[in-house]
Parts: sequence; structure tokens; C-alpha cells
Amino acid sequence: MKLRTILTTTALSLALASAAHADISVKLGVLNDMSSLYADISGPGSVVAANMAVEDFTKDHKDIKAEVIAADHQNKPDIGSTIARQWYDRDNVDVILDTTTSSVALAVSEVTKEKKKIFIPSGGGTSDLTGKACSPYTVHWTYDTWALANGTGSAMTKKGADTWYMLVADYAFGAALERDTTEAVTKAGGKVVGSVKHPLNSSDFSSFLLRAQASKAKVIALANAGSDTTNAIKQAAEFGITQGGQSLAGLLVFSSDVKALGLQAAQGLVLTEAFYWDQTDATRAFSKRFAAKFNGKMPTSAQAGVYSSVLHYLKAVEAAKTKDSDAVMAKMKELPIDDALFGKGMIRADGRAIHDMYLYEVKKPSESKGEWDLYKVLATIPANEAFRPMDQGGCPLVAKK
Repeated sequence: MKLRTILTTTALSLALASAAHADISVKLGVLNDMSSLYADISGPGSVVAANMAVEDFTKDHKDIKAEVIAADHQNKPDIGSTIARQWYDRDNVDVILDTTTSSVALAVSEVTKEKKKIFIPSGGGTSDLTGKACSPYTVHWTYDTWALANGTGSAMTKKGADTWYMLVADYAFGAALERDTTEAVTKAGGKVVGSVKHPLNSSDFSSFLLRAQASKAKVIALANAGSDTTNAIKQAAEFGITQGGQSLAGLLVFSSDVKALGLQAAQGLVLTEAFYWDQTDATRAFSKRFAAKFNGKMPTSAQAGVYSSVLHYLKAVEAAKTKDSDAVMAKMKELPIDDALFGKGMIRADGRAIHDMYLYEVKKPSESKGEWDLYKVLATIPANEAFRPMDQGGCPLVAKK
């Protein structure tokens, strides 16, 4: 009897030990614009970044298995939400990542809340994701419209550029950026004297730029992104807007945009970003690895955000010893953010991942020392100042707390 008891106890102990070290398999879905105006911002590059994070994490954590899949939401909320439902209901996806286009991100956030799955947007920008539309299952990574508005809008206004006219993309992101920039400019002592909305993915900005030029505002602000921003900047140069004394402010500009424009057209642009490839030795090392896998292109901040967010998610899965969404989300908010690309930070109760942001100026051609040498740092915006105070966003999760 004693021998049988010992053997039974030993078998039970071995079974428990084996269960404790059982492999956990997760599936990650990168959902973004793969083929249109935001494809250079995130697109296939975000898939590369997600796979790099999986490779880097799992090589030292053999008990975690991870698979990355991807889809193109075509910048349409109905397509994005349909893919999200299919991924969760049929394909067993555990977390959705990136999701450029704020209207799509808002739609996907609602689906993930309903399905009790985790959503980590890196490309979608509206600050409503951690405001009135916050969710216990959404973590907003990289940047948002409030951070961009307060970085660029406040800095330029305080330097004397106190009248603004805004060209606004006519969808959720543009509306949020217009709102947040107007608030930041006004708070800094300036005034928005007018604005005009343009359709998403516009090719002709002439009528919009003429209105902005006629306003005599010191700053013409571009509340858009991707090819909308680059097209507007190119056409502004054709109209001689900056030569006439007005400044251009790109409220959401990525390094891929500046590279596409060239320094001759983009020089002097002031912008706010969360990441730049040439910031530190660690960002340079990562970016060179990324470029080797992605046709020599350096990563944008959105793509770097996908890498960072996947690392943090996988750390939380390992710490929770499960892929259950509630348990993993609790660990994501408990564990500090600490990686080579974004440094130290944390995830707040409203789902906002906070970290330092940076104010950059695009270099003159004469200042650049290489193909991707694009920015110079004007200021570091500390994490506790870079994002909207949590009690000012109207997030119901915060109100309840």
C-alpha cells in the first residue's frame, strides 16, 4: 500500500509538473492596409515586425509557440470587422495587431470587446480608443492624435506660429486630430482660423491648398496621413506656399513619407513620432535587421510598435501561463513595458501604452549623411507628458474606477 501510494503521488507530481510546463500556442493576426495609401506606414512591414518579435521571444522561451497571419482591411470598417469576427470565430486568432485607419480600429475594437479577445492597434491613431470608446480588451500602442497634436501643435504655437488652417482627412482619424490639435493650439495661445475636409486617398489638393493659402494663417496643418500627406506637401511646394511665408505642419508624418518626398521637399517639417530608426544603438541594430528582411527599408514607428507590442503580449502570455484574454490583459497592465525600441513605459487602466515621444525636424539635404538620415531631434517629450491625462479622456473604465 505504501509503495502504491508513493508511486501514485509521484505520477501525480510528474503530471502536474508536465502541465505547468505545457506549451502554449497563440495565433496573432496583423490587420492593416496592405495595398493602398497606408501600406508603406504599416502594411507588409508590420508582418515582418511581428514575425521578428515572435522569433526573438520564442528562441529563449520554448514553451511559447506563436503563429502570425495577416489580412488587408482595405481601409473599410465593415471589411475590418468582418475579418476580425472570422479570425476569432473560425481561425482561433488570439490577438489582432496594428490596424491602420482609425475608423477600422474603432470597429475592430468593438468586435474584440464583444468576443473578449485582445486588440493592440499600433497604426490606428484616434485618441478615442482610450477615451469614450475605450475597451477592457484594447491596448493602444505607439501614438495617438492627442500626442501628435500636443507635440507638434503646442511646440509650433509657442514659437510664434499662432494662427492655423487645417486640411483634414474626412474620416474618424482626421476628425480626432483636428479636435485634439485645435485644443492644443488654443491652450498654447494660438487660434485655428479655418479648416477644410478632403476625401480619403485624394490625388488633387489644389482647391484645398488655395483656401488655406488665402486664409493667411501662419501654419497650414495636414491632419491626414500616408499618400494624402505626401501629395499635399508636393502640391504645396508647387503653389509656393512655404516660399510665401506660410509653414507646413505634418501632424502625422512617418519616416516612409519623408523618404518618399525626399529632403528637398520635406526639409524643415516639424513632426512628432514615437520611434526613429537612428535614435540609439539598439534602434539602429533592430532597424538594420528589419531592413535586411524588408528590401532595405527602415521601419516606421507603426511597424516598430507592432514589434514592441508583440513582445509585451508574449511576455504576458508566459507570465500568465495561459492565453486566456482576461488573464493575459491583467499581466500586460501589471508588467512594465521595457524594450530596446520604446524604452520604459506602462499600460494605464484606460488601455493607453505610455512612453517617451520625440519632436523632430526633417533635415536639409546638406545635413543628411546617408539615404535614411532624415531627422534631427528637437526635444524629448517625457512619457508622463506625452499622452492625454487619464482622467481627461472620458474612458468609462476610468470613471468606474
